[in-house]
Amino acid sequence: MASSLLPADMHVMERGWLSSNNIVCLGDAPAVIDTGHTKHAAQTVTLLAKVLGDQPLATIAHTHLHSDHCGGTAALQAAWPDASTWVPVESLLYVQTWNKDALTFDGTGQRCDPFTASDALIPGNTVRFGNHHWEIHAAPGHDALAILLFEPEHGLLISGDAMWESSVGVIFQHIDGSGGFDTFTDTLALIERLSPRVVIPGHGAPFSRDSGAIDAAFASARKRIEYYKDHPAQHALHAAKVMIKYQMMDFESVPHAGFEAWLNAMPLLPVLHKQHRPDVGFGEWLDLIVEPLFSKGMLRRNETHVMNGD
Repeated sequence: MASSLLPADMHVMERGWLSSNNIVCLGDAPAVIDTGHTKHAAQTVTLLAKVLGDQPLATIAHTHLHSDHCGGTAALQAAWPDASTWVPVESLLYVQTWNKDALTFDGTGQRCDPFTASDALIPGNTVRFGNHHWEIHAAPGHDALAILLFEPEHGLLISGDAMWESSVGVIFQHIDGSGGFDTFTDTLALIERLSPRVVIPGHGAPFSRDSGAIDAAFASARKRIEYYKDHPAQHALHAAKVMIKYQMMDFESVPHAGFEAWLNAMPLLPVLHKQHRPDVGFGEWLDLIVEPLFSKGMLRRNETHVMNGD
């Protein structure tokens, strides 16, 4: 969709879960940043073709390589085989060797259609996407290897999952031990120094400084992170529920045995168990996590299947 907050040559294809937003930069060499989930890949191709019209796609880029931000890339490459593909520099080798463990797909039990990449988004460099020149900045916290893109002329920030308007993503660096909650707040401080006029988040509509939404987002995010610092077990609880709900949005419906098998095979859940309630056994802990999802209607079940809920 076009937004009154953005230049006329930029479009945000705002997506619902499971997919991230797709940010389209039109011009002589059109680019798209972030490609949504594998499940929605065909829809992504259709939506992007409508925005591009007769122009071919020149560039595919990514803020980070979680499955909701790069799952459509293989389909876009098939539709526009001459497009170059850019990923954060520290992810490039992992993509080229399709290292699903390093890319976290195996650890989180998620799926992503394999794709290739040849170009690196290097923090400190500037890259041209569409008609605009974008500064590349490291944005660790939610993901250790994430970047964000800043266009200083119009004050536009493509934040990925480093900043949302009214929520905070899971801080995977705290979970895997590669960093703490401060990695996320350091990225917030970077964004504050950049002083964007408009933030284009990975999920949700663009929001602006003039409306007060950016200041409110800073305050909300910092309040949430301070809470997690004081109550890290609550972050683990939140992350476990998010990961299970996310997977069921992909499955939609799965036999009870398949649901149980996924729960017991997903490597991240034992880590979250230890961070949340190491005083109880893993099976008992899973019940503590899953049962509220059923009671609140986020998941449903019948005699044979577990299904995604509201």
